[in-house]
Amino acid sequence: MQSWQQEIQERSFIDTEYLNSLITRYENSSEEDFRRIMDKTKTGARLELEDVAILIGARAPHQVEEIFNSAKAMKERVYGNRVVIFAPLYLGNKCVNHCTYCGFKCTNTEMVRKTLTVPEVEAEVKALEKEGHKRLILVYGTHPDYTPEYIAETVRATYATKFEKGEIRRVNINASPFTVEEFKVIKSADIGTYQIFQETYHEETYKKVHPMGEKSNFKWRLFGLDRAQQAGIDDVGIGALFGLHDWRFEVLGLMSHVIHLEEKFNVGPHTISFPRLKEAIGNSVLEKNLVRDEDFKRIIAILRLAVPYTGLILTARETPELRRECMALGVSQIDAGTQIELQGYTKKDREQDLANEQFMIGDSRSLDDIMCELMSNGFVPSFCTACYRLGRTGEHFMEFSKPGFIHEFCTPNAMLTLNEYLNDYGSEEAKRVGKALILSEIEKATLPEHIKNSVKDKLGEIDGGTRDLYY
Repeated sequence: MQSWQQEIQERSFIDTEYLNSLITRYENSSEEDFRRIMDKTKTGARLELEDVAILIGARAPHQVEEIFNSAKAMKERVYGNRVVIFAPLYLGNKCVNHCTYCGFKCTNTEMVRKTLTVPEVEAEVKALEKEGHKRLILVYGTHPDYTPEYIAETVRATYATKFEKGEIRRVNINASPFTVEEFKVIKSADIGTYQIFQETYHEETYKKVHPMGEKSNFKWRLFGLDRAQQAGIDDVGIGALFGLHDWRFEVLGLMSHVIHLEEKFNVGPHTISFPRLKEAIGNSVLEKNLVRDEDFKRIIAILRLAVPYTGLILTARETPELRRECMALGVSQIDAGTQIELQGYTKKDREQDLANEQFMIGDSRSLDDIMCELMSNGFVPSFCTACYRLGRTGEHFMEFSKPGFIHEFCTPNAMLTLNEYLNDYGSEEAKRVGKALILSEIEKATLPEHIKNSVKDKLGEIDGGTRDLYY
């Protein structure tokens, strides 16, 4: 019997009936309930399911505005104005699943199937390094070719590939769930965050949109990150594909997952992603569940208030305009210069070909263009990887991030990695805006004077050619 066909004995932590009852009970939150929860958010505590349901049901214009403003303040309190930058790298699109919403599904005969060889991976990594990337997430389909050994080999090849001043310092993974022993093989390659999206936490909907293949086993996937934790991977990421079911249920499903991980492993998710359903070959979904832009913004803001310590990832599925509007609502990570076609970075001048992509992306701007926009709007793009390389992960990361102490590490490190980018890869416009931003950030940073002086010294070292400095 294949591992994914095994029956998971543990009871699901998704209580569908209870989550639905919360949605019904707080469909229109009272002002008294709303005020109580907003007061609670000021403590920085992680919210409970009922608290989140009350925020979901708060739909009055003044309530929504307060949620948005509070989310912005929370993000600045915990993460400052920095935004972590990464790029996705697709290594294979072979798939045994029949996810009705996905271009990679096994029944899509229009898809050109390919798995990158190690030399092809190295070529893609070099192309990304030429642009200035330091952080990648490697994305694998669900197929026998994508074994733990293949994943570990390609992760090691990614770390080992260096072009001129470029190097990848953090490799995250998005792949199907494995057994504990298989996860140990993957961990041995020194991966960063392991990311598994449940897609939808509503089991009946899940079965409809995943009718066959490994992904058809709801609980095998649901407990995938438990097995990763048991294998020693203490940085994990969760997510839901918004548009498959009622977004209110999915937010409560994500929160149920957060609470489960905290209670069982004393470590919540390092990141939460909230991609929206986009056009794909053969896409068959119910229009009634598609999420409006205004509700999408509410999702981001509510998640920021609900799980203050967790990184929130806004993907290039969204348009530049919407990404711009959402940045202030609690987003702390975005992908930039994104290509999702196999070998897309070495052939990036080609137009998008939906027949060879998982879905249609909305923001195909270059890394430098996105960097310039972020900096012009007062955000500090960060390529920092110090926490992971110094062991500040899992419980240790939560110890730092929950009370906001992460500022002492992340703000200086963001400035250092930004200065590296500007010197090595930045356009003249990026250098003009970025150098001024760094000086401004140093002056207004609430850091002891000796640390400010230390940052200035390290920035000078970087200007002189030294690389990879961090706290």
